[in-house]
Amino acid sequence: MTDDRQWQETLHDGFGQYFSVDNVLYHEKTAHQELIIFENAAFGRIMALDGVVQTTERDEFIYHEMLTHVPLMAHGQAKRVLIIGGGDGGMLREVARHSGVESITMVEIDASVVSFCRQYLPNHSAGAYEDPRFNLVIDDGVNFVSQTTQTFDIIISDCTDPVGPGESLFTSAFYEGCKRILNPGGVFVAQNGVCFLQQDEALSSHRRLGQYFTDVSFYQAAIPTYYGGIMTFAWATDNETLRYLRPATIQARFHHAGLRCRYYNPAVHCAAFALPQYLQDALAT
Repeated sequence: MTDDRQWQETLHDGFGQYFSVDNVLYHEKTAHQELIIFENAAFGRIMALDGVVQTTERDEFIYHEMLTHVPLMAHGQAKRVLIIGGGDGGMLREVARHSGVESITMVEIDASVVSFCRQYLPNHSAGAYEDPRFNLVIDDGVNFVSQTTQTFDIIISDCTDPVGPGESLFTSAFYEGCKRILNPGGVFVAQNGVCFLQQDEALSSHRRLGQYFTDVSFYQAAIPTYYGGIMTFAWATDNETLRYLRPATIQARFHHAGLRCRYYNPAVHCAAFALPQYLQDALAT
């Protein structure tokens, strides 16, 4: 925070974005990271960890809908879902909207994030923490996927950027563990940064995931808070047909699910897998 009225993000060297601070709701260094939640007139309540914006009330729906509904709709029959991270509760909220899902496990390294967000960002979880299908595990994500005996149809890595506690969630050890516990035909997805500014992260994830999955790619969405263009979401599965489903198939599943979203729809789903040429060229080299 540059002063009491302005908060400056520190993700990139040489440039960045700032937010006016109307009211600081919480500011503390937890056992794992520095956490601040403050109010901003344009974006509502904002949570940042270690100098990087994680979520805002204004546009969180884009991120959470896309990281949830794309893999769930593509799979079509997911019963068991694992969320790595996701302490703000937004991902849980969106997964819980799928009545066909029978169990939702969330692994969060920092219990403080969960408690603070339930208090200060209640609209993110919107009561989903009380869902009887939900189980919270406080653990390191890499440790969990390497040790658990459970298996899952969908794994969503709602990780921070690859610095600090989130760094381990971009490693081969993590991807190997996810492959180990993913059921046949399952889908792994993950936040993978803004590719125009963080292209090396996308290339690294693509290379490492390719060691364990036969179909590895990305899909995208533009989220205002995450400065610099489209955000890429890593996509990995051994079912190569899921990325190429007909729009009519996604439309039928969407209708059957009875969802009404603010960003996601079947047309957006299919278009999201179209990637800009600069990223395609980089992935091909």
